Amino acid sequence: MIDGLLALGAVMALLLAGLPIAFALGLVAFLGIVMMRSPNAAYSMTATQIFDLAQTHTFTVLPLFILMGNLIARARISHDLYAASNAFLGHLRGGLAMATIAACGGFSAVCGSSMATTSTMSRVAMPPMRAHGYADSLAAGAISAGGTLGILIPPSVILLIYGILTSSNIGKLFIAGIVPGLIGIVGYMLAIMIITRINPALGPAAARTAWPERLRLLRGVWPIVVLFAVVLGGIYMGVFTPTEAAGIGAFGAFLFVLFKGRLTLASFVDILAESARTAAMMIALLFGATLFNNLLDILGFATGLSNWLNALDPSPMVVLLAMLGIYLILGCFLESLSMLLLTIPIFFPIVQFLGIDPIWFGILVVVAIEISLITPPIGLNVFILKSMVRDIPLLTIFKGIMPFLAVDVIRLVLLLLFPALVLFLPQNM
Repeated sequence: MIDGLLALGAVMALLLAGLPIAFALGLVAFLGIVMMRSPNAAYSMTATQIFDLAQTHTFTVLPLFILMGNLIARARISHDLYAASNAFLGHLRGGLAMATIAACGGFSAVCGSSMATTSTMSRVAMPPMRAHGYADSLAAGAISAGGTLGILIPPSVILLIYGILTSSNIGKLFIAGIVPGLIGIVGYMLAIMIITRINPALGPAAARTAWPERLRLLRGVWPIVVLFAVVLGGIYMGVFTPTEAAGIGAFGAFLFVLFKGRLTLASFVDILAESARTAAMMIALLFGATLFNNLLDILGFATGLSNWLNALDPSPMVVLLAMLGIYLILGCFLESLSMLLLTIPIFFPIVQFLGIDPIWFGILVVVAIEISLITPPIGLNVFILKSMVRDIPLLTIFKGIMPFLAVDVIRLVLLLLFPALVLFLPQNM
């Protein structure tokens, strides 16, 4: 087990030196196999691993969902979602902030990235909130917290990676993320209602939108709502597999962008190229993580860890709390995907040894990563927002995040105490 911890320390050292995580994992794994076996064994294992992974049909889900998200992003759906949400919620105290949360949730459903959601919604939502006299703390807090939904609400890239790394059912992971995602949206909105009731000056009400205008704006987003319902509903009902759902989602997104008149041949080529680059980066990360898993297997890390835990005889809840605490600490200096790739090879054998449901654990991990993205002193979503809106002090952003952070902690506790909130839907697929 000591050798496995040394390998993990070597990866951390390379990350701190600035090496991308895919290469850090792959390099440590390759050199470790050379030292444990031979150079020929390392070459053979690396080539075989890459070939086997490339032949896995599960990989086709990744580029297709990335293509779906890029197509819809090109359709400026974030603006349409915010306008529709604002039409229904803007006349309430804190309504623009609640509309931001709703728009973040909708954009997350087709984006799958926390950082992309935060950067996009900061451009869309911050100007109107400032124009209506919202406090910078509330506006920044709503955008930063709403952005974290990007890695939980399906189809989520993080859940996809987790499913591939752990051989978990991707369809069940997607369905399991629905209820926790909705709890997050509702909880954030309740937090906004409470703080604006205590201090109405933080988020004054805007003008009420007439129903004809509401319906007109709603027509701009209903195709995406239908697409989202078809993709997840089809997976849930067993009509098609996640791979088929990804293809249907990408084709539906293509039709939507075409219908909106926002797709040209040049832009379509750009979207394909961007999707290919992102997918290649993700697959490279998976190659590195899988090779690192092989090294840990050769070192007998999982067996040593199981024997150590068996001697300690810890409670599964204590172990889970320790793991979640580690994620909160790692969030201070790592982004979400790096955290996942670095920890799953270490934590998942423990999860299997303790008999913890891998679907439940996956959702808990993603929620913990969400919290870490806005946790002081270094929440990455906060710094993304800061880079987009430079005139807001960091202290102001962190002050605005506190109510949403409290909601996140409450949600994590609920999911820990009541696993059925996560498992009810996937168990009844």
